[in-house]
Amino acid sequence: ADHVSGARRLAAATGAPILLHESAPVRFPRAALEDGEEHELGNVRVTVLHTPGHTPDSISLVVTDRTRAQEPWFVLTGDTLFSGGVGRPDLLGQGAETALAEQLYESLHGKLLELPDHVEVDPAHFGGAACGKGLSGKPGSTIGFERRFNPALQLASKADFVRFVLEDLPPQPEAFAENRRLNLGLE
Repeated sequence: ADHVSGARRLAAATGAPILLHESAPVRFPRAALEDGEEHELGNVRVTVLHTPGHTPDSISLVVTDRTRAQEPWFVLTGDTLFSGGVGRPDLLGQGAETALAEQLYESLHGKLLELPDHVEVDPAHFGGAACGKGLSGKPGSTIGFERRFNPALQLASKADFVRFVLEDLPPQPEAFAENRRLNLGLE
């Protein structure tokens, strides 16, 4: 992880549950989210998409403002899809890089790129972050723009995609492994 999460501290202060994908290997109480699960918040519907690839438990949240339309408005993509790039599948280590890169391809092509072109993409990072390569300095985008111009989405096959996302990666951030252990409640 590129940061230490404050979720447990926030949950303790507010009584709010921590919501994570059901596959998250955490050692603290949390409410498990499932792929396709929907939550209604007033006029807003939030749909959970399990989008593994950066990590096995990555999710994206599709947000629909039903006062405006019945189609999605934006998607919070976390570290799966960025403006100009995609998440790194190598940060987990443990020899899982190729399998995660293949899952990332499926998450992008089988889920996120199935969304309409007008859907806004709101990722967790933009230019300068170590969680992907080629990230734009622009903090957001749209599915249609990324489909057309994101280099990782222009590749003809899953094999080409896997090679592309695994080549020329910068070194793993020094604190990544320690931050991940802290975030999972392992320390």
